[in-house]
Amino acid sequence: MEKRDFDAIVVGSGPNGLSAAITLQQQGLSVLILEAKDTIGGGMRTAQLTLPGFHHDVCSAILPMAATSPFFATLPLEQYGLEYIYPEVAAAHPFDDGSAAVLKRSVQETAQLLGADAGAYLSLMEPVLEDWPYIASDILGPFHFPKHPVRMARFGLKALPAATTIAKRFTTQKAKGLWGGMAAHSIQPLTNYATSAIGLVLSAAGHLYGWPVPKGGSQSLANALARYFESLGGQIQTSFTVSNLQQLPSAHAVLFDVTPKQLMQIAGDQFSSLYQWQLNRYRYGMGVFKVDWALDAPIPFIAAECRQAGTVHLGNTFKEIVAGEQLTSSGGHPQRPFVLLAQQSLFDDSRAPAGKHTAWAYCHVPNGSTVDMTSIIEEQVERFAPGFKRTIMAKHTFNTVTLERYNPNYIGGDINGGIIDLGQLYTRPALRLSPYKTSARGLYICSSATPPGGGVHGMCGHHAARQALKDVFKIS
Repeated sequence: MEKRDFDAIVVGSGPNGLSAAITLQQQGLSVLILEAKDTIGGGMRTAQLTLPGFHHDVCSAILPMAATSPFFATLPLEQYGLEYIYPEVAAAHPFDDGSAAVLKRSVQETAQLLGADAGAYLSLMEPVLEDWPYIASDILGPFHFPKHPVRMARFGLKALPAATTIAKRFTTQKAKGLWGGMAAHSIQPLTNYATSAIGLVLSAAGHLYGWPVPKGGSQSLANALARYFESLGGQIQTSFTVSNLQQLPSAHAVLFDVTPKQLMQIAGDQFSSLYQWQLNRYRYGMGVFKVDWALDAPIPFIAAECRQAGTVHLGNTFKEIVAGEQLTSSGGHPQRPFVLLAQQSLFDDSRAPAGKHTAWAYCHVPNGSTVDMTSIIEEQVERFAPGFKRTIMAKHTFNTVTLERYNPNYIGGDINGGIIDLGQLYTRPALRLSPYKTSARGLYICSSATPPGGGVHGMCGHHAARQALKDVFKIS
């Protein structure tokens, strides 16, 4: 093989870029990561956004998919500084009457707390938990014939219907609301097919592994991945923005942890007309509006369960969540949106000065929205935690424009790297035998715009790197 400056270059240092680089470097190749920002991490960065001493997760905060990642499980990340903290309650879902539904590690305990829907919940989740060790690698990978087709089919029968269809299994407000909060992580109308998939996966992750908080912030996962990569001999260069291929040192393979829009800007002239057409048709989903708070005290939730939870889903009833997500998808801005809230400092005292706290929250908004949702989000928190606004010392906000400016992968504020609906579930970013291969030799895409999609799990990068190893370096 002709001598090059590097065997492979990875553009972008998010979880997928780091995972791709590690996968390649583990094979003894010479790998360079190029990162536009002055710190690595992509969606795994932690910064003092409000006041000195208050450490906020800029994007990813609670990492259930990192805990479930088959690739991360093979890495000695704890030896490189990673420590997970597991809240007693993975996620809580409060209601206007002061009660709350909860996702706990024990599926039996979670079910029992749902009262009349205990049996329905166990019927939904227990087969998924039983099958998970056999189907996880298929779920978290590109479309292919599964290793265990019967088990995968059993999962698919529950995963492919709309979340609104699965909700009909339940009769109680608690069970329906809990399910709605899980499925709303799909960031699309809950009437869409396959919105049940993310609800099932996140619920299963909670029961099998928990929803961990990385001690010190999500940056600690990025740092651990980077330290391990460098221990293998890999190199990282920050403050290097790639806008065209001519900027790159020579390499046998280049993997891009970017979405189709940036890939076209960087290397579009290298692609076939068909592949260009496919990338230009790629669809992005709803954006998010995010708020970080420095607080004088813990959030005073009425429901005690919420004060024990790392994540709180603020959406009240299933019906209300469905209506809000549908309105947002149609271009509207609900007055009572579904809000995802994390309160890491309850469990990690490194996040704030003694006696103080941080909180992190976002709601979905139309792609590209510049509407300020701060007061609407704060009212939604106040609804379930009267007195919350009196605890606010300082705040920082991101709308979709500033979020994309922070991370160009978040097109229009879309943190999933493209909508993961039925049309793009396995054909992201284009319909090809391998979704990671572009039409240009040696160029690959390894971002969340490829299967299995968004989330801090590194599987997109790992699979893309395996494809490059096979194609370019003849390593299977």
